[in-house]
Amino acid sequence: MQSSMRMRAAVVGALLGLLTAFAGPGGSASAEPSDTTVGDVTGFAADGSVYRLTAGQTEARVSFVTADTFRIELAPDGRFTDPTGTDIVLPQGPPPATHWRDLGDRYELGTAAVTLRVTKSPLRFSAVRADGTPLWSETQGLTWNQDRTTQTLARGADEQFYGAGMQNGRGNTTHRGKTVEVGVDYNWNDGGHPNSVPFYLSSAGYGVYRNTYAPNTYAFTEPVTTTAKEQRFDAYYFAGTGRDALKDVIGQYTRLTGKPFLPPVYGLEIGDADCYLHNANRGERRTLDALKVADGYVENDMPNGWMLVNDGYGCGYENLAEASAGLGERGMKLGLWTEDGIDQLEDQVKAGQRVAKLDVAWVGAGYKFALDGCKDAHAGIEAHSDARGFTWAPESWSGAQRCGVQWSGDQSGTWEYIRWQIPTYAGASMSGLAYTTGDVDGIFGGSAKTYTRDLQWKTFLPVTMTMDGWAANDKQPFRYGEPYTSINRASLKLHEALLPYIYSHAHQATKTGVGLARPLALEYPDDPKAASDAAKYEFLSGEDFLVAPVYQDAVERDGIYLPKGTWIDYWSGRTYEGPVTVDDYSAPLDTLPLFVRAGATVPMWPGDIRSYTDRAPGDPIAWDVYPKGSSSFELYEDDGVTREHRGGRYATQRAEVRAPNGGPGDVTVRIGASKGTYTGKPTARPYAFTVHTGDAPGAVRLDGRKLPALTSRAAFDAAAQGWWYDRDERGGVVRVKTAALPTDRGFELRLTDTSAVGGAVPGASAVLAAPTGQELGAGAPGTVAVDVTAGARDATDVRVTLDAPAGWQVTPAAPIGRIPAGITRRVEVAVTPAADAKPGEAALTATARHRAAGTDRTATQRFAVGVMPAPPTAAAWASDLVWLRSTNGWGPPERDRSNGESGAADGRPLTLAGTTYEKGIGGHADSDIEVYLGGRCTAFTADVGIDDEINGYGDVAFSVEADGKVLWTSPRLTGASATLPVDVDVTGARHVRLRITDTNGSKSGDHGDWAAARFTCT
Repeated sequence: MQSSMRMRAAVVGALLGLLTAFAGPGGSASAEPSDTTVGDVTGFAADGSVYRLTAGQTEARVSFVTADTFRIELAPDGRFTDPTGTDIVLPQGPPPATHWRDLGDRYELGTAAVTLRVTKSPLRFSAVRADGTPLWSETQGLTWNQDRTTQTLARGADEQFYGAGMQNGRGNTTHRGKTVEVGVDYNWNDGGHPNSVPFYLSSAGYGVYRNTYAPNTYAFTEPVTTTAKEQRFDAYYFAGTGRDALKDVIGQYTRLTGKPFLPPVYGLEIGDADCYLHNANRGERRTLDALKVADGYVENDMPNGWMLVNDGYGCGYENLAEASAGLGERGMKLGLWTEDGIDQLEDQVKAGQRVAKLDVAWVGAGYKFALDGCKDAHAGIEAHSDARGFTWAPESWSGAQRCGVQWSGDQSGTWEYIRWQIPTYAGASMSGLAYTTGDVDGIFGGSAKTYTRDLQWKTFLPVTMTMDGWAANDKQPFRYGEPYTSINRASLKLHEALLPYIYSHAHQATKTGVGLARPLALEYPDDPKAASDAAKYEFLSGEDFLVAPVYQDAVERDGIYLPKGTWIDYWSGRTYEGPVTVDDYSAPLDTLPLFVRAGATVPMWPGDIRSYTDRAPGDPIAWDVYPKGSSSFELYEDDGVTREHRGGRYATQRAEVRAPNGGPGDVTVRIGASKGTYTGKPTARPYAFTVHTGDAPGAVRLDGRKLPALTSRAAFDAAAQGWWYDRDERGGVVRVKTAALPTDRGFELRLTDTSAVGGAVPGASAVLAAPTGQELGAGAPGTVAVDVTAGARDATDVRVTLDAPAGWQVTPAAPIGRIPAGITRRVEVAVTPAADAKPGEAALTATARHRAAGTDRTATQRFAVGVMPAPPTAAAWASDLVWLRSTNGWGPPERDRSNGESGAADGRPLTLAGTTYEKGIGGHADSDIEVYLGGRCTAFTADVGIDDEINGYGDVAFSVEADGKVLWTSPRLTGASATLPVDVDVTGARHVRLRITDTNGSKSGDHGDWAAARFTCT
């Protein structure tokens, strides 16, 4: 493993060396030269939509592309150049009608939508909309030197900035006050900028694309300075309009450089990558061994759309046609990794290749090389098959959105990895990058918990993949066993069920440039919190889902910001009125904090779908409806795999919902005719609806005819059509099903005497919560507390039950007669975990059935309790105890070994200052290990320091915490520090955490040892 990791590092290192020498076209390693600022206008000429301005020998040129898009070029020597040629900017059609006038001190050049003001002395530019609303204004003229050109703009008092492509760890909240780099750096981690693009946009309603292959630096300070490392200036400006000005700007930018491509539907399913032939990490295997891994997905009933079978340096392949056929039998497509070119692509595609992953060894120094690689591989797949091009690349540039997925490269699976990825991909959408992602739990390191949490939220990205063969455990979602396999299956199945929603948004992106994952600021541009760090670790999936991933080893999530509107907890049906910040959200390992916008109408595939190939023409479509006011959604469908949609062979079907804005009333769902045709389009199909009302309807009518009311889930499942109100499902849901209906005709579903989402009396239902930190012992009787809070009306006849894991004993709690509105009552339920319950987290579901506002209601809450191991009763080595928490900065922490590399058990003997220890813990900052003492211990002793396997570097601090209180912290220790003895009083402590933290920001060589770590207990 070490040699393979070093091979990857060597390749990237070589490229970084190349990039140092080649800092983009026009780059230079010379000392900082002085700047020249453009002078006064000395000449002016108009030629249709193109205007030339002279300032001495310097020439500027303004070209209007459309009514709201224009280009400014400046050539210091008077000679215009265009290094990008036709690579990025697409043909735009005839230019718009323009006008100009000379106002003495300035020229005004414009269209019906935008005016560019050109001050004469000195030459400066500013842009306003046709109504005079300012967009941007230079505070000084364009400047240049032999290495760069810079534009300097005034910054508005509340102006926010977004874009610059993929910016790791940031981007979905404002860049205001920050400096952002654009260019190739091959830094895959937090702070890197792979797949960055020279485009930014402003909340003032404008965007700027620098038409270049040179690196850029954008300082969104006061004033704003934007610099490209070349001695030419070439920028396109976009003037957005209306409340959705930011979306309009993204649309204009992608009209200029290309709309995002439409992936095949299998490309929206999870992918899998590994090397099977000549694998240095896993031993010799054959390409057809990939089919055994594919069988693992099938046998574990898990979706998987495609597999790369040669993913690794030096990895070969064989029997491609046979491998492709075998994958096809399992509902998957064949993909290949590209190390050094695509000269064999024709034969590979004819053998069945449908996915091309372009790695750093081929895309080279990025910029034009990466863009050409993306375009050529995409075109090659299409030239030799009827499939759509589908590529992945770790570095790209403007224009790559039209040919591939942008992938953030090689990382190690940690909680920190999850944290910084959350803002990255939604932020990239602000630059028209509709398909960005990272490997599930990274390529290196990882753990069962981080894998499960990472996969959960990536369910709501359009694309993702696993990268196997580099960590101690392969990264397929079934590798960790239960409960993780079941949780991962549920995440993948939810993504599969949502493919109609995801695919419809993919189609929308081909029209608008806006991807599925998006920042809150894009949909709520008038909300200051949406632009701030209050919304940094959450994102929207389309307009309708708000996703707030768990990025710590915790069972609760704080700081979830919900913007204006009504939001519904996807799992419990509880409603929230925004703007509001939700703290203490209960999120056991199997629960992703997920909210749905009231008014959402979400198309889904009903049933148990493992692959898009499981679907047949005429299978039902489901609509998940959260009625509030008037809303709609347009479902897009085509054959999913070929390019016939480009010739107009596709269909759309519009769903429209009318409901009260709140409270009681009828709910009407109109499903329009499916307009258009494609291969495999059904002539008729059934429909299923889940309508989240919170109150049972008086009747449900289909085109005026009453549907039968059914009295149980079993009766509903057995019926051909009808409806059933399930009070126990997510706050109360009306389930409706129809027989097959013609797709060329629309129909109307009317639910009478019901309500908008949230019920006829909004907020009437009780809500549940469970106190944090509850603990039980395996096989030992205990109690679990549940808090019941009555809603806007008194809750009566309250009965609380608990659903616990198999083998647990639960004694029902006594009923509560009445809880006044707004009052909380605590219920304690007797619980005995199974004798063989594993230490760690266990998830329970509390249910409170009650009456409120004259209606039977059900409230539910999923929460976690801790199952504790038996505490030590004698002296115990920390490495021999059960670890309730074990996070680490590189690979897993090691028992009785040094940290070593990223795999498990790959460390060496623990060694500090030449002394070897048989017992202890080897970690890597930032590391956190928690053990349970149950109040039975009095002292903790150890020797700490940087392991000798790190030759003199590393920079860390050690600390011991007990029950949330820091008991001891070391001074800063480096690889040159002496071994430090530790002796800490832990008398009465129940939980102790041993932590190693980085102290210099690099984490390089932070291999910390808790040598001879021991608890004295009785």
